[in-house]
Amino acid sequence: MKRLFLYTLCLTVLFISCKGTSQAPSKVLVSENPYYWQQHVDYKMDIDVDVNTYQYKGKQQLVYTNNSPDVLHRVFYHLYFNAFQPDSEMDVRSRTIPDPDRRVKDRISKLQPNEIGYIKVNSLKQNGTEVTHKTIGTILEVNLAKSIQPGESVAFDMLFDAQIPVQIRRSGRNNSEGIALSMAQWYPKLAEYDVDGWHTDPYIAREFYGVWGDFDVKITIDKNYTIGGTGYLQNPNEIGHGYETGKLNVPKTDKLTWHFKAPNVHDFTWAADPDYTHDTLQVPNGPLLHFFYKSTMPQNKLDNWKKIQPKAVEFMQYFSNHIGDYPYEQYSIIQGGDGGMEYAMCTLLLGEGTYEGIIKGVISHEMAHTWFQFLLATNESKHPWMDEGFATYVEYNAVNTIFNEGKVHPLEEAYDNYIYLAKSGREQPQTTQADRYNYNAAYSISSYYKGAVFLAQLGYVMGEDALQETIKTYFKEWSFKHPNPNDFIRVAEKVSWLELDWYLTDFAQTTNTIDYGVKSMEGNTVTLERIGLMPMPIDVTVTYTDDSTEDFYIPLRMMRGEKPTTATKKTDWAWAYPTYSFETKKAVKSVVIDPKNLMADINRENNKK
Repeated sequence: MKRLFLYTLCLTVLFISCKGTSQAPSKVLVSENPYYWQQHVDYKMDIDVDVNTYQYKGKQQLVYTNNSPDVLHRVFYHLYFNAFQPDSEMDVRSRTIPDPDRRVKDRISKLQPNEIGYIKVNSLKQNGTEVTHKTIGTILEVNLAKSIQPGESVAFDMLFDAQIPVQIRRSGRNNSEGIALSMAQWYPKLAEYDVDGWHTDPYIAREFYGVWGDFDVKITIDKNYTIGGTGYLQNPNEIGHGYETGKLNVPKTDKLTWHFKAPNVHDFTWAADPDYTHDTLQVPNGPLLHFFYKSTMPQNKLDNWKKIQPKAVEFMQYFSNHIGDYPYEQYSIIQGGDGGMEYAMCTLLLGEGTYEGIIKGVISHEMAHTWFQFLLATNESKHPWMDEGFATYVEYNAVNTIFNEGKVHPLEEAYDNYIYLAKSGREQPQTTQADRYNYNAAYSISSYYKGAVFLAQLGYVMGEDALQETIKTYFKEWSFKHPNPNDFIRVAEKVSWLELDWYLTDFAQTTNTIDYGVKSMEGNTVTLERIGLMPMPIDVTVTYTDDSTEDFYIPLRMMRGEKPTTATKKTDWAWAYPTYSFETKKAVKSVVIDPKNLMADINRENNKK
């Protein structure tokens, strides 16, 4: 999801109520974990949409495979549309948090019965036998007719009715840009079960976690509507709308049935509008990009949607080259009318912004999410910084490269925002569940900016080459899975031959801060001090009285190794020692800690003397 709170906004909102070895190996592969498992689900859905009432009827056939070692006595579904009802948890939370999302505020509380969202489950069978179930908010609780054994596959057949809400957040109808239907999180979605158990978080404001599987979806809708979204269209010559590959054979009916298949994804999203223009552009040695946008926009807005297309190709190539190959044959960029949000094989985003706002501000980030969350499918409720932060990191670097911005420190904005939060007194550990942040602004900075700094600063710790190798190895070993923070840091350790558990612990699991200072200079002796609780290896530049300079590297003892460097290496600094002194070969004129500002030191004023 595109970050909502930029630095200047955070300044206003956050205070509403307050005054290895020296040479890393060239190639290290992570061994498969023999104890890792993940569930699997295959969906078949037939949906009949009434575009006049904004209601639809659904038939869902689901085959669920229990790959866990556990016997399952219950299952759960997410019914996300139920959040868009007065007095829902999402509504109440938005009306009670100090800094509500400006797009939500109290809007849900004002929805009328024909404007709310809902999913009503009419019947549910397990292997042909009716099961008891009840809807509690956005969760369907299902008592099984028979427990699911380890290794067993069971079939669930469901009939449901649903109503599409007026668009308030992400999904809905008739938004401010006039998009008829933005259909995200629109179907009964089986909850994930993993080593931590069931994940049945209510839908309040944040993001998602789903089971990997194959989707086979048929959507019957008014023939004038064009659909874009997840998956491959199976009947293009019966549909037209810019998909056809041969002679059209469109049925003479008021409705058309669009048939999509999506292999090995963990969600299915679509949008539909009678005024969509549909363009395509082939990425060399990559997917076919689809673009869907309103043909009724002013000409300057339509021109923007033409201009973004070749740049979108460049972003797809950049991410594939720097992370790993995009594995699907298509990707869709869709004007959905609400911010920006990542989904399987597509993104929905606002379409009426500026050219730079759309391509540099939204598409760059949402496309990066294809890798960080939709291929490396972390639990966004538990570890939002792993998808938002990692996507922000590669986004900033991609924008800097593709637009030739020439920034020496592309992540400087992220560092500044994190340091602001760390000094504000409002920071919470990144282990905080996404809905449990006291402030939306604190969530935003922690997830997007501190998450990006986690990666950028790791490059400072282990060396930039090792970081880039880590990102590619992480993708190779954990794509199409559900990695957690420890899985990532273990990849980094095996690539760099460094011990890095301290880094994950201090930076992501506490609010400990980094603060090192120059304590004194006397002749040829330099003394540094650790003021913050978080340890770090230290880069130091010394200027001598003859104006020559020398770079020094002080390893951190608990790393049990050093990053590759051309600087003069000194002995290790053990974290428990608050001060550290070293000798130079000449009289010292000045000293600077971390001259490239790659360490997230919260007080840079004491970094030089």
